[in-house]
Amino acid sequence: MLVAAEASGDILGAELAAALRRRLGGRVRFVGVGGVRMAAEGVTSPFDIAELSILGIFEGVRAYPRVKRRVRDTVALAARERPDIAVLIDSWGFTLRVAQGLRRLRRTLPLVKYVGPQVWASRPGRARVLARSVDHLLTIHGFDAPWFEREGLATTFVGNSTLARDVSSADPQRLRRHIGADDDTPILLVLPGSRPSEIARLGPPFEDTVARLKGRYPDLRVVVPVAPTVAQALKPVLATWRVPPDVVEGDAPKLDAMAAATVALACSGSVTTELALLGCPMVVAYRVGPLTYQVLKRLVTTRFITLFNIAADEAVAPEFIQQDCTGERLASALAERLANPRLRRRQVQAQFEALDAMGRDPTLVPAERAADAALNLLQR
Repeated sequence: MLVAAEASGDILGAELAAALRRRLGGRVRFVGVGGVRMAAEGVTSPFDIAELSILGIFEGVRAYPRVKRRVRDTVALAARERPDIAVLIDSWGFTLRVAQGLRRLRRTLPLVKYVGPQVWASRPGRARVLARSVDHLLTIHGFDAPWFEREGLATTFVGNSTLARDVSSADPQRLRRHIGADDDTPILLVLPGSRPSEIARLGPPFEDTVARLKGRYPDLRVVVPVAPTVAQALKPVLATWRVPPDVVEGDAPKLDAMAAATVALACSGSVTTELALLGCPMVVAYRVGPLTYQVLKRLVTTRFITLFNIAADEAVAPEFIQQDCTGERLASALAERLANPRLRRRQVQAQFEALDAMGRDPTLVPAERAADAALNLLQR
């Protein structure tokens, strides 16, 4: 059983399913919860995971009845299908409740958590909660293990699939041909998030940013990659922008766009690591609800929210959070980079160095390690 509730988890789940099938062939059957990528690997989800893309403490409280219902649906699926092992991927709030429900359902079912909560950044007590809820943790950060092992939770470092990703197939010229842009035409890549709440909060300042930059750079082309999990929510928003962007869909066009972009405006998340891998300088932005922000200010212990900034312990990519996330400020930071090739090159080099500090290793295949760890646990 594989359970993922967000776009990033859907990718991890699909990669893990493919790795398990390579080992087991026709001797494995999948059940669970996921998105379109996991569906392509044989995981038929009983509901659309888009309704579980919830961000923010108070937003989570409002959505709790819906989450609780979907937890029951997931546990009921396990009761019907009786899986031999369950791997619960990322999405702390949802998968923790699923783990607790599965534990009550069948105490002997091996439970694996794939991607632990970032206890090194906030709320370290979650390590103890997780240790009581699952049998094994697969972690993507090399520095995670001590936080969980001291609570008695067996932990295996499998690596970050984004850091290990092969991006050599990205073709910037293919993207430029697709949108009809010349070689010297500047391209702004805009990535407004993978959750409906992110799109709702970042859409207005991002649209304002694009309009301001277009006024300063009339030949600027704006490209927005659209993931299938948010296409329905994002496309109507983009259609109302004063400067209509070029929309690209699919994984390959997204990588092409990252390789072709002169600079990117990105919602904080795993996409910032992808951009850094492809050598794209960026400006990072984020907003949550005002009450959630007041709570998080007291909980978060890191200076930055972007992983490679945390690794470098400096603002390699500038971050504009909450009230600083305005069209005026974002446009100013992006215009500075559009006008200064030397600044862009320095930032790209600093991003590469930060990725190395995070453990960038193209020979590492996290899904293969995760499959080995899950099968070893099942064998034991």
